[in-house]
Amino acid sequence: MNISIIGTGYVGLVSGVGFASKGHNVTCVDIIEEKVNKINEGEPPIYEKGLEELLKDVVEDGKLKATTDTVEAVKNTDITFICVGTPSRDDGSIDTSGVEQAAKDIQKALEEKEDYHVVCVKSTVVPGTTDEKVLPILEESGKKVGEDFGLGMNPEFLREGIALDDFLKPDRIVIGGWDEKSIKMIKECYTGFDAPKLEVDIRTAEMIKYSSNALLATKISFANEMSRLCEKIGVDVYDVMDGVGLDHRIDRAFLNAGCGFGGSCFPKDVKAILDQAEKHDIEPKLLKAVLDVNKSQPIHTVELLKEKIKDLEEKRVAVLGLAFKGGTDDIRETRALPIVYELVKCGADVIGYDPEASDNFSELIDDMEFADSIEDALTAADAVIIQNDWPEFKTLKSSDFESMKHKLIIDARRLLDPDNLDDDIEYVGIGLGEK
Repeated sequence: MNISIIGTGYVGLVSGVGFASKGHNVTCVDIIEEKVNKINEGEPPIYEKGLEELLKDVVEDGKLKATTDTVEAVKNTDITFICVGTPSRDDGSIDTSGVEQAAKDIQKALEEKEDYHVVCVKSTVVPGTTDEKVLPILEESGKKVGEDFGLGMNPEFLREGIALDDFLKPDRIVIGGWDEKSIKMIKECYTGFDAPKLEVDIRTAEMIKYSSNALLATKISFANEMSRLCEKIGVDVYDVMDGVGLDHRIDRAFLNAGCGFGGSCFPKDVKAILDQAEKHDIEPKLLKAVLDVNKSQPIHTVELLKEKIKDLEEKRVAVLGLAFKGGTDDIRETRALPIVYELVKCGADVIGYDPEASDNFSELIDDMEFADSIEDALTAADAVIIQNDWPEFKTLKSSDFESMKHKLIIDARRLLDPDNLDDDIEYVGIGLGEK
């Protein structure tokens, strides 16, 4: 099938490369010419595990190309996926201007196109967006949904860092469609994918995405709230969650306590569905609590440090991990930012390191240094906070901390086993306390 994808961020480019690897002919569209040129050279403008290698393959095989011309891309394909961002506004609602602009560009192509074409929203949008905002724009072309073009919603469930693997080996594929013909064409894009395919209406598909992310965020905040109590009573929250997760009704996934969730999905999506609920006069008490716990967890991380070093004035604190998680360069809603802000507020001298995200993070804050390696970050440090879960942080040994002035580790992701560390290293883990 000939597929066009509007937007070449984490969702759009990963989806495009994934579809192309399955034999489809894919045209990716972006308004930034520099990104388009890089993609056509086989160079991804973002970091994602395995993406560069597979992108090179599909570009060399002629299965994927990129362009800035939306109209031509739509006219020469059978189906278009809208994969642009929907960032949060200050009030928590989502900004759908990118989705609406994409619909306007597609509308121009529909005016000139005689063949049937399916428009499928993959961007995360609140229920009602596709049929209330996207559809009216498309029908300004003079074409009618269900007759001249199809409409659908196909939410993504990609985890940054392993997004390509998630796309190629999904847990499920949710297809929301205006009619059977729309669903059939979207489903054809997933021929060869070994996963359950759930066919629903468009609003249900939109709601499935928000409900999924809200529940996962809730599990994380629950684990973080339990971790506070575990720290006080001398219990390891990870052992507790191992036991809880053995219940097949609950499962162990997303029950790791830490310094909170970040990224482009969970914070934004919980805020958006909370805003949607309030607009319908529903008080979302649980979702508010999820966000409150998440907001306080980075501050709690610094408080654990201050229990060991009362006065952080001019103390050198290393922060390992600046992206919101390991395996990505995405700094959106990273918990490193409130941690660094709090450290700076307390007068600490902060030095940060991340294998991929340092450049991006440096655009957010001026009041810190950036190291080129773990060794550089730890040298002469009074303490280190491990903020995300890059594999190289998981393999740190006692000898790696020898250059520190004060060997104090605040493990906000519980990557290290304190039993494997030398006795002269002070270790404090979220949900564990001091060991």
